[in-house]
Amino acid sequence: MLFNSLEFLIFLPIVFIIYWFLLKKDFRAQNILLLVMSYVFYAWWDWRFLFLLFFSTALDYLSGIKIFEAKTNRAKKFWLILSISLNLGFLGFFKYYNFFIASLRIALEQANIHIDTWSLEIVLPVGISFYTFHGLSYVIDIYYRRIEPSRNWVNYSVFVSYFPLLVAGPIERATHLLPQIEKPRKFDYNQAFVGLRLAVWGFFKKVAVADNIAPSVNEIFENYQNQDGSVLLLGAFLFSIQIYGDFSGYSDIARGISKFFGIELLVNFNFPYFSRNIAEFWRRWHISLSSWFKDYVYIPLGGSRVGLLKNIRNIFIIFLLSGFWHGANWTFIIWGLIHALYFIPNFLFKTNRNFTENIQVNHFGLPKLNDILRIFFTFVLVMFAWIFFRAPDVQTAVLYIKGIFYSFEIENIFEFINPYDNQVLQKEYLLILILILVDYFIITKPKLFSKLSNLINWIIVLVLLIIITLCVPINSESSFIYFQF
Repeated sequence: MLFNSLEFLIFLPIVFIIYWFLLKKDFRAQNILLLVMSYVFYAWWDWRFLFLLFFSTALDYLSGIKIFEAKTNRAKKFWLILSISLNLGFLGFFKYYNFFIASLRIALEQANIHIDTWSLEIVLPVGISFYTFHGLSYVIDIYYRRIEPSRNWVNYSVFVSYFPLLVAGPIERATHLLPQIEKPRKFDYNQAFVGLRLAVWGFFKKVAVADNIAPSVNEIFENYQNQDGSVLLLGAFLFSIQIYGDFSGYSDIARGISKFFGIELLVNFNFPYFSRNIAEFWRRWHISLSSWFKDYVYIPLGGSRVGLLKNIRNIFIIFLLSGFWHGANWTFIIWGLIHALYFIPNFLFKTNRNFTENIQVNHFGLPKLNDILRIFFTFVLVMFAWIFFRAPDVQTAVLYIKGIFYSFEIENIFEFINPYDNQVLQKEYLLILILILVDYFIITKPKLFSKLSNLINWIIVLVLLIIITLCVPINSESSFIYFQF
């Protein structure tokens, strides 16, 4: 079930009405409703994978209790290792089996060793990377005594399978989400309205921006051999906007919907394309994933407390794992490697902790020239790395980048968009401009919307809804990019 589908537009009001009008006096009944509806939501994709979700939930629920009650460190480690091994085992099998088999076969063939290998037609369970990381952080936190295990099966199951975040995050922590599930919630009009505004903005990013850009991105990447360098550069730019609109749009919708039920989810994006270096970009992009790797991989490896070489090793490990988390393809691993190489200079020159505050503007509403240049340079670096993320294989990505520098004629961009008129150009770029300007005003004036009257806020919501309705592409139920991860 997609957020941008007719089924979900029916599903959500039904859950909302039962939740607040029939069960508002009993938060335990509300939790049961959330759990049942989360399973319905997940089963809509493929009911067979509910068994995998059940197993993962039961495994970590039981392991958490066993770790907490264990009398010896050996027993604690046994249950921790069991949980981690089984979780990563299932994730590895469904997501990486064919990748490892194919890579092994190619490596052996290069050594003149030929063997028969077999692959499986494996369907990747939607959301497995996300709910697996939910469970892993839960048992690890219990092991280190950061939290106590939940004794209520329903509450813990809601934490793992809560439908707004089940299939594409954000990756929640038990320390943040479980306490909200375990206590009564009251309907708050202001919270619900903020949620509505946030969800509508997320739909604008996804439906109006990302989905309208997608055909141009697909056309350029699928026919890169026949495109001018300027068009290839345009394709890289458009994909950078597409993936941001698609994934941050999903996160906004998830956070907005969750506010309807009195539950706050973690912020997953914080205007990453206004970052002034790569370190700041990773504090603003997919925050729940980068912070997960920092807390559960980087710090246990010694973080920055070890020597210089080990610290650099740790940086490469978390970026390579981040790339590998995204998918079973060398393109994702190289994407992670590129970002590690981008990050290392920030670390060596100790600029990785610069720019912890939002950009500041002058009385004309513009940032300093140095900040503009830094933002532009950082975006260009990120944009070129996205080429590996989007390309089907490494060779295509390399040829694509070579093509950018082979021939560059700016007029070919306009010929590609539409050789007869510029309506497509006007629509796509107008939507992108709206996205950039709104993000810019929010990051430079974070209290802007809180100062607006209710009437103005409602007008903004209605205008966005009208734009979304007018801009719905023919394929109005296109999937979110991050569902494949």
